[in-house]
Amino acid sequence: MSDKPLSSQLCRCWLFLPAGDPLKTLLAAAESPADALIAEFEDFTAPEKRPAARAQLSKVIEAWRAAGKRTAARINPLSDADGLRDLEAAMAAGVDVVALPKVSMPGHVTQLGEAVGAQERKLGRPIGSTELLPNIESAAGLVRTIDIVTASPRVEAALVASEDMANDLQCERGRDGSELRYVRERFLVECRAAGIQPIDCPYTWTDLEGVAADSAYARRLGYTSKSAVSLEHAMTIQAALTPGAEAIEQARLKVRAFEAARQRGEGRVEVAGSLVEMPIYAEAQRLLKRAALYGLLNDDDQEE
Repeated sequence: MSDKPLSSQLCRCWLFLPAGDPLKTLLAAAESPADALIAEFEDFTAPEKRPAARAQLSKVIEAWRAAGKRTAARINPLSDADGLRDLEAAMAAGVDVVALPKVSMPGHVTQLGEAVGAQERKLGRPIGSTELLPNIESAAGLVRTIDIVTASPRVEAALVASEDMANDLQCERGRDGSELRYVRERFLVECRAAGIQPIDCPYTWTDLEGVAADSAYARRLGYTSKSAVSLEHAMTIQAALTPGAEAIEQARLKVRAFEAARQRGEGRVEVAGSLVEMPIYAEAQRLLKRAALYGLLNDDDQEE
């Protein structure tokens, strides 16, 4: 694995890990296939475990960064007594990203940005070097997504929740996730409109078949990033959101055929029963570019 982490736009799996877990467990998580690791101080870490979790965070982040991971910490809301303490520990540890739960209005992002900026100045770090990751977990947050994610230039990505969102909506949960389809669709549309990376909600059952199906559905919607709350799910998510050999080959065929058609003065061309027009050509180019950034293309592909 490269010692340089992927950008937030390229991270496929964002894995939440309880910040209060034993140090040995958190250090071992560096071997996870997930692109991004999040030390979670809120729901997954009991209040009495948070002081010890903050004390060990620097060692954890150092190990994760050495393994080439994008590093993050999800702090408690700043309105909570623990929120600022979590933030100070996260900034001292040098995380790439600070995630904030239960964001329901742009002011939550603005407040966090100011607090992060104050820590950057205190620590002598470049102002603006720390990203913010708003977590949208309620109906109020969902309908304000575009305003929330554009509230700070520090926001490169945002994440939508599953269980907290379902609880807020008072819907009945099921393994197929049908009750959250509108949430996932709307969240993606608003993030794309804002030009930031949408991170899909986690699959919170334990079966691998279910997370594979849920990840395939997310990919079909247009997601290229997904969160996880189970270490065992990371490999499945990574595989689902990584361009496969067949998809790369199909993209190459579409690009070549369309460009040849354009040289003949034609506006579209048929490839394997599909009419390739400019939007499909652009989609194929985007897939090849993403595959190249993951190091999946050979020299011939790179020349496309």
